[in-house]
Amino acid sequence: MRLAVLLIGLLSAAPLSAAEREVAPGVGSLALAVAGAAPGDVLKLTDGTYEGPVTIDRPLTVGGSRGAVVDGGGKGSVITLEAPDITLSGFTVTGSGQVNQDLDAGVKIEKGADRARVKGLLVTGNMHGIDVHGGRDAQVVGNEIVGTQNPHMNERGNGIYVWNSPGTLLEGNSIRYGRDGIFSNASSNSIYRGNMMRDLRFAVHFMYTRNTEVSQNISIGNHLGFAIMFSDRAKILNNLSLGDREHGLMLNYANNADVTGNLVRGGTKKCLFIYNAHKNLIWENRFEGCGIGIHFTAGSEKNVLTGNAFIGNREQVKYVGTRHMEWSHEGRGNFWSDHPAYDLNGDGLADSFYRPNDLMDQILWSQPAAALLTGSPAVQLVRWSQQSFPATLPGGVRDSSPLMRPLSIPVSAEAQAFESQVQGRWAQGNIDEFDAGNLAAH
Repeated sequence: MRLAVLLIGLLSAAPLSAAEREVAPGVGSLALAVAGAAPGDVLKLTDGTYEGPVTIDRPLTVGGSRGAVVDGGGKGSVITLEAPDITLSGFTVTGSGQVNQDLDAGVKIEKGADRARVKGLLVTGNMHGIDVHGGRDAQVVGNEIVGTQNPHMNERGNGIYVWNSPGTLLEGNSIRYGRDGIFSNASSNSIYRGNMMRDLRFAVHFMYTRNTEVSQNISIGNHLGFAIMFSDRAKILNNLSLGDREHGLMLNYANNADVTGNLVRGGTKKCLFIYNAHKNLIWENRFEGCGIGIHFTAGSEKNVLTGNAFIGNREQVKYVGTRHMEWSHEGRGNFWSDHPAYDLNGDGLADSFYRPNDLMDQILWSQPAAALLTGSPAVQLVRWSQQSFPATLPGGVRDSSPLMRPLSIPVSAEAQAFESQVQGRWAQGNIDEFDAGNLAAH
C-alpha cells in the first residue's frame, strides 16, 4: 500500500514532457500561442510576419528561421521576457519603438527573467538591439544585430545594453551601426567574448562595471574601441582594435585591470589613453601605427607596463607631468621601434635606456605656439645638452630595460578585409557630433 502511494506521488510530481507547437503567422497569433502554452513548451514559428509587441511570461522556447519575422510595429520593445528559462532562437526581430529614454529594444530581458537564452537571431531596425535589463545569467550568443544610422550618433541605441545583470555571457555576436556595440552599466561578473563590432561610437563601453572579462573581440572602424570607465577589475584580453579613430583602448578612472594580448593598429589619434587610472597591469600588447602610442596623464598611479610593443606611432609617448615614471618591471621593459639600441650580451634587452620625451616636448605640449621654434639653434642646443647630460632631464617616462624584439599578434583574413575597408575613413574629419575629448559626456 505504501509503495503504491509512493509511486502515485512520484508520478504526480514528475513534469509532463514539453509539447512542441507550430505557430502560423497572423494578427496576434504569437501572443495567443504564448498565452496558451504550458511552461516548458516549444513554439516553432513558420515563415511569415508576427505581430508584436509580445511579452513572454513563462518558461518557453521560441524558435524559427530568419524568414519568421516578429515586428513590433514601432511600439515599445518587440519581445519582452519576464520569466526565467526562456530561449529565443533563429528568427528575425524588428520594428521596436524609437524612444531612446525608454530603452525600446528588439529583445528586453527584465529583472527576474534569469537564465535567458537569446541565440542566432537577426535583430534589425530597432532602437536598442538586445537590452539585458536586470536578468541574471543571460546568454546572448551568435546574434546579428544591425542598429540605426541616425546621423546624430548620440541619438542612436546600443547593440547590446547590459544593466545590473551579473553573470551575462555575450559571445559571437556581430554588431554594426548604432551608438555603442556593447554598453555595460552597473553590472558585474560577466564575460563578453568573441564579438565583432563595426561602424559604432564605442565597440565596448564600461561604466561602473566590476570583475568582467572582455576577450577576443574585434573592433573595426569605430570612433573608439574599448572604453573602460569608472570600473574595477576588468580583464581586457586578446582583443583587436583596427582603424578606430580616437582611442583603441581607454582606461578612464579604471582600476586594477588586467590588459594583455591586445592589438591596437591604425588609429588616427591614440592607441592607448590612460586617464586617472590606477593599479593596472598592462603587458604584452601591441600598439602600432597611431598618432600617439600611449597618452598617459598625470594622476595615474601604480600602473605596470611591461612586454608591450610600440611600433611606428608618430609620437610614441605623451606624458605631461614632472614625476619620474619607470616603465620596466622586474628587469623587463617594452619594445620601442624608434629606439636605436644594441644588445651586446644577447639577453634580449637593449644596452641603453629609452626616454621618449624631453623638456622641449613638455614645453610644446603646454605651449603649442612654441612649435615655431622647433628647428631653432636654441631648441637644438637644449636637446643636445639633455642627451649628453641625462642628469639635466626633467621628470618623465623612462624604460630602463627596453626589449630588442616586439611580440606579434595575428589578425584573421576576415578582420584584415574589414580593416582595409575603413582605411582613410577619418581623413575627411568627424562626420557627427561625437566629441571624444568630452569624457563627461560618455
